[in-house]
Amino acid sequence: MTAVVIAIPDRNRPATGALLVAGIILATLTEAIASTVLSLGRGDIIGDTYATPDEFAWLDVGYTAPKLIGFMAAAWLMNRINPRGLIVGSALVMGAACAIAAITARLDLLVLLRVMQGFSGGILLVAGQAIIFLAYSRRHQPILQALFAMGAVVAPATIAPALQGWLLDSQSWTWIFFSAVPVALAAAGLLLLADCPAPFKVARRPFDWIGFSLVSATLFCFTYVFSQGSRWDWFEESRILWLTVIGTAALLAFVAQQGMAKGQGLLDFTLFQSEDFSFAFIVSFVAGAALFGSAFLIPSFAVSILAFTPTNAGLLLLPSGALFIGALLIAAFLMQVRRVPPIATVPFGILLVAMWMLSGSTIESGADDMMQAILLRGLGLGFLFLSITLIAFGKLNHQNLASGIGLFNTGRQLGGLMGVAWLQTVIENNVAANVAVLGAHVTAGVPAVSERLATTTAMLAAKGMDPLAAGRAATILLGRVVTGQSTVIAFDTAFNAVALLFVIAAPVLVAIKIGLARYRRKRTEQSSLELTAVPMLIAPTPDMTPSWPSPIPVDGNPRQVEEARLPA
Repeated sequence: MTAVVIAIPDRNRPATGALLVAGIILATLTEAIASTVLSLGRGDIIGDTYATPDEFAWLDVGYTAPKLIGFMAAAWLMNRINPRGLIVGSALVMGAACAIAAITARLDLLVLLRVMQGFSGGILLVAGQAIIFLAYSRRHQPILQALFAMGAVVAPATIAPALQGWLLDSQSWTWIFFSAVPVALAAAGLLLLADCPAPFKVARRPFDWIGFSLVSATLFCFTYVFSQGSRWDWFEESRILWLTVIGTAALLAFVAQQGMAKGQGLLDFTLFQSEDFSFAFIVSFVAGAALFGSAFLIPSFAVSILAFTPTNAGLLLLPSGALFIGALLIAAFLMQVRRVPPIATVPFGILLVAMWMLSGSTIESGADDMMQAILLRGLGLGFLFLSITLIAFGKLNHQNLASGIGLFNTGRQLGGLMGVAWLQTVIENNVAANVAVLGAHVTAGVPAVSERLATTTAMLAAKGMDPLAAGRAATILLGRVVTGQSTVIAFDTAFNAVALLFVIAAPVLVAIKIGLARYRRKRTEQSSLELTAVPMLIAPTPDMTPSWPSPIPVDGNPRQVEEARLPA
């Protein structure tokens, strides 16, 4: 049984090819807007929906878990639905869900709309990147993947927070959802006008409902645990413990079920036989922790410690977006024109994410004090993300490309969730420890403390406050100062923790790369020895010619002729 998937568009029509890439990038921008709406608009949305923190958590989980599930389901959907129709439909669903979310304050409806946004966002990211890989030759992929990363990676990390901060200060959170609607419509329009890749035939697999149910349960449980675990002190809460147990059991069952499916399951696990994909998949966890962790730390520090407005907090990351884009273009030039191997820029990218430079931040720091580290962060991430993308997908074939993209994105997203959860825990634990340590030295018997309390009490009394009430208020204000300083120290520790992650990860990743290379070499040598040990029982004759399926021309395009028919 066969199914229509995708081949190569006619490269004699560059204008429509440009429309295809532009439409895909705009579609990823809709996902970028929707995925980051809660980062700065959390307080405003809670106020307008009258949601408790537990209820509001479902807006976050309801987006992230379906997005991960969409990553898993996208490969099968591309096997059944025309890829252009799939991404156009996903963009329109995203736009419609954002439009409705902008005009309602009902929490239950918002959760349902977030589920729709997350699932469609996951599908359009995988389908869009797969179309670019399939529609153009490998030699053009560095610049094309750099353009795709601008919408899929740079926008949610830098551009979207700046836009949302301005909308929150000048309008309201509903305008964030409204802003995604015209982008989604423009993306759908460009994709409909673009030159659609011609279809070719590949083997159709039945939908693996068992595997889909198991992986959905796994991703839902882990998403909730990572996003809410620090709030509930992790395994001190029975809900977090049981969801961890259920998620782990579902994951083990899914891996076993996929192994018994023998290639007919939800995912193609033969991807991990590729040394390059296995290495890039591991790096994606570290890169996800760096991207999402730093994107969480920097605005949080600016808002909670430096008292930045949402607009200023969003603009803080915007300059790093320019260097992020510059690094993507430089890396693309080096790889596409100078033929520099992608692996060459991975260590450079890791070393430039200089979060340790922020560890000396104080309550009096400003944007200028943080800018150097923020700019280096953008430069490093640009070199890192393009490299691991090309390493991961450079040698995959058309049958397992979409599965590989889905798995890679899942790894990056889970790495980001784990990184943010880890940093939240580091900050919360350090705040409590720092308050205890600083509080032990801030006692009434210390001359400096007594002098500070007396000065504050006198100042408040001079403004007309009752002396007794002024004394209590002075004590409360001193307590807030202690808590504030404890929080600053906790953030500095978190910045150092991200830097330490890279210090540890860099040699570990090098060792993994060397180990995978040796394993591949050993396996290749063993296979060659086995082949030479088998005697040739039938001597070849001049008439013996291989019986490959004859190619079917598609619009006369040479690459389409080459890849038009695959064994069913």
